[in-house]
Amino acid sequence: MSIKENIMSQIKDAMRAKDADRLSTLRFIHAALKNKEIEIRPKELTDEDTMAALKKMAKQRQDSIKQYKDANREDLASKEEYELVILQEFLPEALSKEATEEIIKKVVAEVGAESMKDMGKVMKGVMDASKGAADNKIVSEIVRSLLG
Repeated sequence: MSIKENIMSQIKDAMRAKDADRLSTLRFIHAALKNKEIEIRPKELTDEDTMAALKKMAKQRQDSIKQYKDANREDLASKEEYELVILQEFLPEALSKEATEEIIKKVVAEVGAESMKDMGKVMKGVMDASKGAADNKIVSEIVRSLLG
């Protein structure tokens, strides 16, 4: 079952359970995926495209949570946190810092990276090797410390 089909199934389950908050979040996710589908036409929406869109939405939620908490708007922050939890149901489990570092060291050896000029190659290799489970920010920090 593709991620998109899973989301549609979850929408139906939320309707049956009359869970309005979950339903609205799932519908928002579905709408964002529809927009992504329209954006990449005539190409079909793949699971990789779906993952990228879900990661982007999760990152937006994390940024919003931080801003709302800084502004002492706990009501809005809690809503964003709830949406983030639902988004994370569809995202792969994030790799630990240690596992990410091992992948990075392996990719650095494979591409023969020696300086910061090779950072792009390493980043691309790590994202391919981790299948999107590595956090870009953590990857960037580790790569900079290894190459810099």
